[in-house]
Amino acid sequence: MSGSRKKRGPLVAEKRYQKQPPKKKSPPAKRPVKRNQPAKKKRGIIGWLLAPFFWVGGLIWRFTWRIGLVVTVLIAVGVFYFAAQLPPIEEIVDGRVRGSVTLTDRDGEVFAVRGDQYGGFITTDTVSPHLKNAVIASEDKRFYWHPGVDPRGIASAVRINLREGRGPLSGNGGSTLTQQTAKLLCLGVAYDPNTWENEAAYEADCRRTTLWRKVKEAVYAMAMEFRYTKDEILTIYLNRAYLGNGNRGFESAAQRFFGKSAAELTPQEAAMLSGILPAPSRLAPTTNLERAQGRGDLVLGLMEAQGYLSPEEAAQARANPATLTESATARVGGYFADWVMDNGPEFFTRDTTEDVIIQTTLDQDIQAAAEEALLWVFEEKVSEDSVAEAAVIVMSPDGAVRGMVGGRNVRAVGAFNRATQARRQTGSTFKPFIYGTALELGFSPLDLVDDSPITINVPGSGDWEPQNYDREFKGPVTLDQALAESRNIPAVVMNEEVGREIVRNVAQGFGIESDLAAGPAMALGVSESTLVEMTGAFAGILNGGSSVTPYGLNSLSVRGDAEPLMDNSTAGIGERVIREEAARQLIWMMMNVVENGTGARAKIDGWQVAAKTGTTQSARDAWFIGFTGDYVVGVWMGNDDNSPLKGTTGGGLPADIFRETMVRVIDGQQPVALPYSVPVPSTSSRVISRSEFQGSDEIRGILNDILASQ
Repeated sequence: MSGSRKKRGPLVAEKRYQKQPPKKKSPPAKRPVKRNQPAKKKRGIIGWLLAPFFWVGGLIWRFTWRIGLVVTVLIAVGVFYFAAQLPPIEEIVDGRVRGSVTLTDRDGEVFAVRGDQYGGFITTDTVSPHLKNAVIASEDKRFYWHPGVDPRGIASAVRINLREGRGPLSGNGGSTLTQQTAKLLCLGVAYDPNTWENEAAYEADCRRTTLWRKVKEAVYAMAMEFRYTKDEILTIYLNRAYLGNGNRGFESAAQRFFGKSAAELTPQEAAMLSGILPAPSRLAPTTNLERAQGRGDLVLGLMEAQGYLSPEEAAQARANPATLTESATARVGGYFADWVMDNGPEFFTRDTTEDVIIQTTLDQDIQAAAEEALLWVFEEKVSEDSVAEAAVIVMSPDGAVRGMVGGRNVRAVGAFNRATQARRQTGSTFKPFIYGTALELGFSPLDLVDDSPITINVPGSGDWEPQNYDREFKGPVTLDQALAESRNIPAVVMNEEVGREIVRNVAQGFGIESDLAAGPAMALGVSESTLVEMTGAFAGILNGGSSVTPYGLNSLSVRGDAEPLMDNSTAGIGERVIREEAARQLIWMMMNVVENGTGARAKIDGWQVAAKTGTTQSARDAWFIGFTGDYVVGVWMGNDDNSPLKGTTGGGLPADIFRETMVRVIDGQQPVALPYSVPVPSTSSRVISRSEFQGSDEIRGILNDILASQ
């Protein structure tokens, strides 16, 4: 049984856990063999000394490139921000805050410009290529190559400033044309009247130079380069650059200085305009033509050096320097222009935002005559050390001012105008209003008035004893003689006889707006007035006894409009003050002032002249106001500090100025007769004296009627 038994197979558990064959041991890892590696050098003493510097340098580099990256990102953000805000160039070429006022004379010729003048839109394609080249050559020769800022130019400017002892940002700025244009745009900041006191303060703030502003300016310039083409940037600059005398843009300057468009400029004219860019007010050709021509030569040299002009072209331009037009050099009527601006509507003159054209009453020939006459008298008859001043007004009988000189500096602009602003005692030039009142009330120029010592009690002041200029008394004299010799006592007597209030009304009716003295001294011209008021009052006598309002504005219109906004051509003559016959007799009396009295130095051969002299106490003021058939000329002379004149009366130097003015005004004209009436002698005359101050019942009744009508 055992022999037939088969051999058993392994159990499952045994199958699962069969003995595994032993693993072969891996041979031990071999160490890598070092193949000829250089031996590590030991740091020497120099290495240990330089190590901190290398470490700091590495730290700075790691810091710098990160900061540079941040700055680059910020600049890029700023460039894209500003570029997105920039408008089309058509909207910013005329950057004026205020408009301009162009003043023309009675014939329509321009003689003065006030405010900011803009000549019209120009582009780099429409202007003369010489102008474009001159600006680039003198202001930024690498304009077409830089991205808005020029590191080379900035470094050069800083070096020059430091070498000359200035701060790095003072003096030369190294600004590109793009940066200059950015500054002209005020870096995009518009004028706000609530922020700046005026336009000048706004522009001064735009020109401020600080480190932060220079950084902002550079970013803004790069934004402009991103937004506009080079020619568009240059177009903005050509339209907005300031070139002196109120000219904004090269078109305005070309028209003002040369009487032509910017498209027609020659190389020398373009060079002159470009040369005044660094300091327009000081370098403008109307300020100093020779200096402006010298600056133009420098620009011509730059244009030649940079290949814009051949040596022959540059030499020819230097041989024929740019000159100004006659109208640009005339510069007449500065005082008159200021007066018109001050008296015109504010929103169309001093504060206008429009371009306004004002046609005035000025006659440039008459203006030149008044200026020449005043200067001639001071040069020929006044000592060189004299500080006395004078003023002259020439007026038509209707009050239209034809010429005005407000001081010895006849070219002044914006100066104190002694013809319209100086209020001075009138002296004996007031007396015609007394005698005009008497004539209106029925007195005759041949009536007699007692020139004898008088004493008048002035309440609150005591007794007043007026004196004649010559300290003499002539007894009974005619009204005509009293006026011709400018005797004081007869004037006081007549003033009291006809009544101070009536004389006051007549004087004010003729245009004397100043407050007149209340006492009897009113007759001697102790009240103050201006030359323009007094001349206007005398014009009322010449025109037959009607009041006038002195005026200088004929019409006012906005440029481009067909119809004027204001028409003042009928202004001037107002209501009648005295009868025409009374005015004609008064003119006859004033003619005798020149023929036989204190105004003899004003005689003009072949011409009838009527006038009145005036000298105030201690000769602080000297007046002469007179007229021919067509013109009234008023002259005042005195010291600005009201100190006495030396040896001067109204019949002296002021009469000379009157005569020199008038002979120039009427030169070449036929004599014009004055409208006068010769009084008829009366068979019965009376002597008006101190005892008759209460006046007759007839005179008093006339006075009451006049007072009742006021």
